[in-house]
Amino acid sequence: MIDLKKIRVDRLKWYEWKDIKVLRSGLDKLPSPKDIIFQNSNTIKISSETLKKDDIQEIKDLAWALRPWRKGPFDLFGTFIDSEWKSYIKYNLLEPHFDLKDKCVADIGCNNGYYLFRMLEQKPKKLVGFDPSIHYKTQFDFINHFVKSGIEFELLGIEHLPFYENKFDVIFCLGVLYHRSDPINSLKALYKGLNKGGELILDTFMIDGDGEFSLSPKDRYSKIPNIYFIPTIKALENWACRAKFKDFEILEIKTTNLDEQRKTDWIAGESLENFLDPTDKNLTIEGYPAPKRIYVKLRK
Repeated sequence: MIDLKKIRVDRLKWYEWKDIKVLRSGLDKLPSPKDIIFQNSNTIKISSETLKKDDIQEIKDLAWALRPWRKGPFDLFGTFIDSEWKSYIKYNLLEPHFDLKDKCVADIGCNNGYYLFRMLEQKPKKLVGFDPSIHYKTQFDFINHFVKSGIEFELLGIEHLPFYENKFDVIFCLGVLYHRSDPINSLKALYKGLNKGGELILDTFMIDGDGEFSLSPKDRYSKIPNIYFIPTIKALENWACRAKFKDFEILEIKTTNLDEQRKTDWIAGESLENFLDPTDKNLTIEGYPAPKRIYVKLRK
C-alpha cells in the first residue's frame, strides 16, 4: 500500500535542492499586479497595464532562468516564451473530442501545466496535474502566480493514481506511456484512477504494422534513453483490453514534424531535427522509424 501523505512530505525536500531553491526564491519576489489579463488561446498570454518596467524585466529574467521550456508557448507581459513544442497543435487536435464542463479532470505528466491552463476555458469542476518534476512544478507556480487558476499540482506519477484520494471523470495521459517499462500496468493504474464511465485521452508513440507486436529499442530512441515499448495499433489495443478498457477509439494518427517540435532559444539542448537521421527524415538517428503518434480515447 502506497502512503501518499508520506510521499508528499518526502518530496517537500525537493524544494530545498540547491538549484531549485534559487529559482523558487525568485518566485517569492514576483510582483502581484491587480489588473492581470489572462488570455487563454494558442499562446497563453498574461498582461497588465500597471506593471513597472523593472518588474517586467525581473519576470523575463526568471523566465529565462527557468529554461528549458518544453510546453507552451506563453507570453508574459511581452516576453514570448517560445517553447520546444507548439503544444496548441496537440491541444487543438484533441479538443473536439472531449467535454470537461463540471467534471473532475487529471493530466498525468502535465509538465508546466500548459494543457491544464487551456482546459480552464471548458469550466471543469476540478483540475489536477500530476508530474514528479520539481522543475516543471516551479514553472507551473511561476505562471500560476499570475493566473491564480485554482489548479492543483501533485508531485506524483502515474503509479500513484490507484491510491489517490479522488477518482476522475476524464484523465489525459499525453506522451507518457512509452516512458513506462510496464505499459500494461500503467494502463491499469489509469483505469483505476477513473470513475465508472470515465474517459482516458491517451497519446503515445506507435509503429506501423498489421501484427500484434511492439518495438523495444536497445538503448535509445530519438536519443531518448527511457523509451521502452512502441506498439503497433493492434498491440496498443490489446494492452488497453488487458487493462479492462473498452471502446478503443482512434482520434488521430500523426507524424511529429519540425513545425510542432523544434529547437528554440528557450530550451537548453537538442530537439527533433537532431534526433532524426540527417540523410533520411523517415528514420531516427538510431535507424528506427521516425516518431509517429496515435491519439486514442478509452472508456472505463
